[in-house]
Amino acid sequence: MLRCLAVRIPFGLFALALIVRGVVFGLHPDAAYPDAYYYVDVARALQAGHGFSIDFIWSFVDVGGRIPAHPMLPIASNAHWMPLAAVIQLPTMWLLGPTTLASIIPFTVLGSLAAPMTWLMAREIGCSPRIALAAGIAVAVPAAATLFMAQPDTLSLYQPLGMAALWLTVRGLRGHHWAYAVAGLMVGLATLARNDGILIGAAVGLAFVWDRWHVWRSKGGRMPAIPWRFAFACVGLFLVVMVPWYLHQLSVFGSISPSMSSGRILLVRTYEQMDSVTTPATLSSFLGQGIGPLLQSRVLGLVSALQIYFVIACPIVITPLVLIGAWAQRRSVDFGPFFTYAALLFAASGLLFAVHVPYGTFLHSAVALVPFTFILALEGAVLASGWTARHRPSWTEEGAARLFLVATTASVIFTAVAFTGLALPNWNADRDDIIAAGQALDQAGAPQTDLLLSADPAGFEYFTSRGGVMTPTDSLDVAHEVAVDYNIRWLVLQRAYIVDSMVPVMEEQVRPAWIGKPIFTIPYTGKLTGDPIVDATPALAIYPVCTVAGDTRCGVGGTGTVP
Repeated sequence: MLRCLAVRIPFGLFALALIVRGVVFGLHPDAAYPDAYYYVDVARALQAGHGFSIDFIWSFVDVGGRIPAHPMLPIASNAHWMPLAAVIQLPTMWLLGPTTLASIIPFTVLGSLAAPMTWLMAREIGCSPRIALAAGIAVAVPAAATLFMAQPDTLSLYQPLGMAALWLTVRGLRGHHWAYAVAGLMVGLATLARNDGILIGAAVGLAFVWDRWHVWRSKGGRMPAIPWRFAFACVGLFLVVMVPWYLHQLSVFGSISPSMSSGRILLVRTYEQMDSVTTPATLSSFLGQGIGPLLQSRVLGLVSALQIYFVIACPIVITPLVLIGAWAQRRSVDFGPFFTYAALLFAASGLLFAVHVPYGTFLHSAVALVPFTFILALEGAVLASGWTARHRPSWTEEGAARLFLVATTASVIFTAVAFTGLALPNWNADRDDIIAAGQALDQAGAPQTDLLLSADPAGFEYFTSRGGVMTPTDSLDVAHEVAVDYNIRWLVLQRAYIVDSMVPVMEEQVRPAWIGKPIFTIPYTGKLTGDPIVDATPALAIYPVCTVAGDTRCGVGGTGTVP
């Protein structure tokens, strides 16, 4: 009977996770935001035989954080983002073509493995059967993160890979030598999905240091859990995965981390400067903001990371239970690598990536913490139930434990349903607007080769197959320079994602001579609470862009005001 359950439970959890992700994908069967658009666009280019290339610039960090000396499209892809999320789509694309279903299948299948892995890990580290089962169910429906697990994005890859690396490290500390070696392979794959995998690698390496330190302290009374040869094997397997990609980057860009070399990732003061081509991104400009703003941005980055972790990564209502469970396991070897990675991730979020934290950087990496977090929450629920039962004579400890476990798991599932219901309408509206814009350009007779200046070039490539360039967060003059250099033919402004310099254009206060009257608009239907008046500024507008002599689509202007 026990052997039968040991087989049925993990398969059942995998099936549950797969069904949940399938339902969410069915509600929005497309990529939904720039990261996901990008990975699908790169995969489609690979499938079409174009190699690692894209015909759009999603951010100027892809071209050195400035307008290149020789502006051109297409460009080499993956100067910033890693390749695994694009590469894993190729097998299903070869079978099914470049469809949305082909893109999502590998993510749903691989991401669903996290649920049975959580159950197996919980059982192995000594959790009770009911805690292990509840943890597996929670990871199958992982609160607000559920919505992102049905996207062609790295979250559904990084979670099982990061979790596997940390779990195998625990096994290594318990004497399973080859488990520690294979942890290096998992770190390599996690890093091939996200650069932040290096932080998991640091946690794996620190586990070896911790083991050696305890051996040294024992003065010969304790043998090392991880022999040196397996530590070398761990590093070797990491390099087997990563060296080919690093060699590719060196041959294409001359750097293993091209986007870092410009300094725009670590040395910008605000996230908006990521898409500026004029704002300096040097150590002197970074430090020149002064100690006050510098410290404030670091603190706000850490606070944002905590908010994301305890709102999206796990429901805020179970935060006390997570803290109770974490305190109870604070000296446990089973959670040591988890605590180490969590500390490194929060430290990096506050010290290095502070301005990027609210825009998805932290969440993409924090998903590897979620399985351990849910186990701690459920362990904390049992501890809290015991205390409650002792102070309520009418309760039994068994009944209280069952109630607390059910309530904790239910809160995770409820958060998943609520967050999905709130976010999907916005995703659907953004998709419909982009598709409508593409249809309007077709009806206007715009050739497919016409390039767009927009806030989301990856999204327009995904839905309309039209390349383009990100609207820089600089002045209108700089935007004009970008338009000229890349021979941009159309400007697409979206109210929700507009840069400051384009606000007067969309509000019809200013329109330079190189921007014509809008050929298509989508009315804005949003309303402020209690305000029955709909703002006249559209949700989306398409303008012709005239950068060459003889282009009459923009009419006559040049005074700086609306013609």
